[in-house]
Amino acid sequence: MNVQEMTKKIADGKGFIAALDQSGGSTPKALKGYGIEEGAWSTEEEMYGLIHQMRTRIITSPAFNGDKVVGAILFERTMDGQANGMTVPQALKARGVVPFIKIDKGLEDEANGVQLMKPMPELDALLARAKGLGVFGTKERSVINLANREGIAAIVKQQFEVGQQVLAGGLVPMIEPEVNIKSAERAECDQILLEELLKALDGMPGTEKVMLKLSLPVKPGLFGPLVDHPRVLRVVALSGGFKRPEACVELAKNRGIIASFSRALLEDLRFQMSDAEFDASLGSAIDAIYTASTVKTA
Repeated sequence: MNVQEMTKKIADGKGFIAALDQSGGSTPKALKGYGIEEGAWSTEEEMYGLIHQMRTRIITSPAFNGDKVVGAILFERTMDGQANGMTVPQALKARGVVPFIKIDKGLEDEANGVQLMKPMPELDALLARAKGLGVFGTKERSVINLANREGIAAIVKQQFEVGQQVLAGGLVPMIEPEVNIKSAERAECDQILLEELLKALDGMPGTEKVMLKLSLPVKPGLFGPLVDHPRVLRVVALSGGFKRPEACVELAKNRGIIASFSRALLEDLRFQMSDAEFDASLGSAIDAIYTASTVKTA
């Protein structure tokens, strides 16, 4: 797939984006969910080797292809790795899946009810390397915990500044200001975020488009104006801690939004499964998330 073909697949393709980008501190938790306890490795390299084996098993499964999975978000080390004798981005594109890369380096401490992204001093070099490997876009996450307009405005401002840097590097940014689904002010956070995102989109220079990755809103359909905005290529939703059945029910209530699930995609997969069991379990999860992304209830 060339850039034009990947753009069309993301804009119009039926399916969802798999988030395979657990990194750093979240890797042991991801491995534990997969049935590998912390004592199974003695060095960080061994730990990353195990998570790469897990991801390779997923993306080379017969169930994982461009018919229902339009994209996949990778951790930097995964992007640099191999699958089926190719670089991982090449292996994904060979299966009809558009590759993205997680670029943020984690979160700052909370201030004004939000957690901004940590500085990314080597971002331009990472973008150049990713583009050279055939990656289409990026993903960058920050977190909103409270309905503080000053904090949410700061999150959106930072996200769009990074987004412009990504666009300048020739990639498409997936802007992810996650609203914490455990927040007591979640509905108010959703509304303020919608208003700040619309202001930022309206103020974007040029004609290029961005993607948005958002928490599922308390009020179904709230993010419709973002789905319809001319500067938005696609709106995707994270599962945010919901189990897959609940995440799929909530997703199906939101027109025009497709999934970009991580835990909700992987929650039933185990290291100990036979290949047949693994492929069947992954296929079942993919089918459920695909349906919620494409068949809407409201």
